[in-house]
Amino acid sequence: MISMAGKLRALIESGEHFVAAEAYSAITGRIVESVGFPAAYMGGHACSAFHYAIPDNGIFSQVEQLDQATRIADVMSIPLVVDADTLGETVADAYHFTKRYIQRGIAGYHVEDEVNPKHSKYLNGLCSIADMQARIDAGVRARRDSGGDIVIIARCDEMYNDQKGGGGKSSPEEAIRRGKAYAEAGADAVLFASCPPEDQPPLIAALKGIVPYCTMGFNLPDTAFNLSTGWGWMTAAANHLKMARELMETGTIASANYNLPEKHALINQPFYDELIREWAEKTGRPTREKSAP
Repeated sequence: MISMAGKLRALIESGEHFVAAEAYSAITGRIVESVGFPAAYMGGHACSAFHYAIPDNGIFSQVEQLDQATRIADVMSIPLVVDADTLGETVADAYHFTKRYIQRGIAGYHVEDEVNPKHSKYLNGLCSIADMQARIDAGVRARRDSGGDIVIIARCDEMYNDQKGGGGKSSPEEAIRRGKAYAEAGADAVLFASCPPEDQPPLIAALKGIVPYCTMGFNLPDTAFNLSTGWGWMTAAANHLKMARELMETGTIASANYNLPEKHALINQPFYDELIREWAEKTGRPTREKSAP
């Protein structure tokens, strides 16, 4: 049987551009699969903010990310790509966590070249190319030693400059140099974070035929796939805040929407209803026509 990583590889190798849609919880994973997306993506900020109410600036651990990623992957039959940040602080961490992601059935992850604490007030910069290659190599070795598979995406933050809170300098030449070096180390795809669409074509052209190219947040020609994130958890949190304020101020929520006809299918209620009904009938227990709404 083909693994989830195998499914993701097949999608990439098909040459057909695809979108891995945001999934930050088990039910949102089911939702993106149910509407037809071939893959799902869990971002670090989506997970750290939504599930732990902490920022994604290096304090959010891979143990916490693994916990949520496993819950999502367990309820889907499509591959899940996960934001693995820096995969810890050492090559030993990168090796260890790669093995754990493989054990949990995660199809792919992206590992980045920023220095922790990242996305913070600290002017951090990027790690050396050699250090990033070592992280990638540790992941490749863990994949080989485990006998399993995972798609390793190298995230380069060179185009994510300090004015935006990143560690790069927005040098296309350096970004291309790093992208090629990461592919040489064994990365299965590359991603340039926070790079505006208009700045990406030279990078895409330089890496064409060398390594599959991934974007985050938007689709571009001549790229393999897009990791789409931010729209789901932010909208959910904003709506929750809006309705909580409404309830606090008025005592009711006129704007609430309880209409989700797909709910039972998304949580597999028909299957469990039937399982329980069969048990009750086989053991002489009473049944009723309907279960809970």
